[in-house]
Amino acid sequence: MRLEQHVSPPASPLKSTFSGLSATSVFQRLDKPGWKKFLSAIAALGMGFFFAIYSNVAAQQGHIGLTALCASIALLLSGYVAITAVPYLARRTSLEWLRVSIDYQLTRQGMVFIVIIFLLAIAGMNTGNNLLYLVVASLLAAILMSGVMSLAVLTSLELEIILPEHVFARRAVPARIRLENAKKLLPSFSITVAGSAPAPEAGQTNRSKRKHKDAAASAARDDRPSGILRHPNYFPFIPARRTLERKVMIQFPRRGIYGEKGFSLSTRFPFGFLEKKIEIEASRELVVYPSVQPSSELFEIMPTLSGEVEAFLRGRGNDLYSIREMLPTDSARHLDWKASARTGTLKVREFAREDERRLQLVFDRRMGPLDSGALERFETAVEFCASVAWHFHQMDAQLQFTCEEFHTPAARGAEIIYDILAFLAAVKPSPERPLGAPVVAPAQDVFRIIFTGAPHGSVPAREWGRAYFVFVDALRPEFPRPAEL
Repeated sequence: MRLEQHVSPPASPLKSTFSGLSATSVFQRLDKPGWKKFLSAIAALGMGFFFAIYSNVAAQQGHIGLTALCASIALLLSGYVAITAVPYLARRTSLEWLRVSIDYQLTRQGMVFIVIIFLLAIAGMNTGNNLLYLVVASLLAAILMSGVMSLAVLTSLELEIILPEHVFARRAVPARIRLENAKKLLPSFSITVAGSAPAPEAGQTNRSKRKHKDAAASAARDDRPSGILRHPNYFPFIPARRTLERKVMIQFPRRGIYGEKGFSLSTRFPFGFLEKKIEIEASRELVVYPSVQPSSELFEIMPTLSGEVEAFLRGRGNDLYSIREMLPTDSARHLDWKASARTGTLKVREFAREDERRLQLVFDRRMGPLDSGALERFETAVEFCASVAWHFHQMDAQLQFTCEEFHTPAARGAEIIYDILAFLAAVKPSPERPLGAPVVAPAQDVFRIIFTGAPHGSVPAREWGRAYFVFVDALRPEFPRPAEL
């Protein structure tokens, strides 16, 4: 998939856009938190202007202490507006002329730098030294140039993330991240590529923001489906008109649909005072199949399962199934001369049909109460079903899969195996308690492997001869829940 900076769609005609607007609808569309922040910033700047003028008056009258106090209050008010209100309003402003969403964040080094500027400004106002004013102006210019240069570094970048076509849980697969600098002359420095974290909603308090961060951290530690890029990737230098490619290994702990609402490009170049981030809106999903790594339990039941399949389906193969009387349609090359001489009639050998197996996998997702143990057993059953399907796919068998409303046609395993795995990647348990084995319409020459959460005693006796039952309660979770990768 190719991800570029998001371009908004063309606007609708003015006639359709502004028709039917009333005073109530206009009031509802107002950005109330943004206006509150703007008005509070204007009020703070007005008070700061008042204290600045009063400090000048106090200095002319010779009140040194009052002058320092009023000047300090004026600087603190202006600094408060610069740190809290300006970045907040800048993030909420739709910069249509840039066609990008830019986020500003003041770093710890930037906060220390601003404190030093305040101290030098207070010292300059108290002493009247013009050299200190020049130093303060130079430091302010450094912050301004830091913002301009970081913006220049982030512009004209194209991001391309190439993901593998098929991804299995607990199996590391390679992915590639390409970052192209389309600028003709300027290089880009110190670029970090990461997945976009969910932002807190507008109007949240600091406590709610902290709760949001804690929830995001706990979700990152959990192994439930989350983002595709779990770790940021750093590009120190990208020359002009060049493309750099980085190979990363991605691994997902469990099956599921992993989504990414967007990606971000950030930098702290050149001084580290500000961190600028550009959000690239590109909703992407990646289907992670269940793990098909064979477990010890699969190796235990596979000889029994293969024997029942061969006993159910007769035909051409290498394993002897039976010896019977010869029919006019039988080939003479299958004659058993010893049996024919012993009985006095022509006998032919009948073999198990290994090359024309027809299997039907039936997955019953009904479970009992969905506690932690039941969910873990369900995950084990899903992976076991995927392993069985993958095993017979590698044997080039005729497969068919069914699970309530989902059905696949009977076809060779290579044609439908990834459809089966994609369904198993997203299947969820049903909280209904299974009262018996799933009812499946009978069909000739089809051997069924049924995965069910029903107890052993609920399966009718007539079903045992034409199906092999895998009971979820009897499965052992061999692979523990992995930690964060």
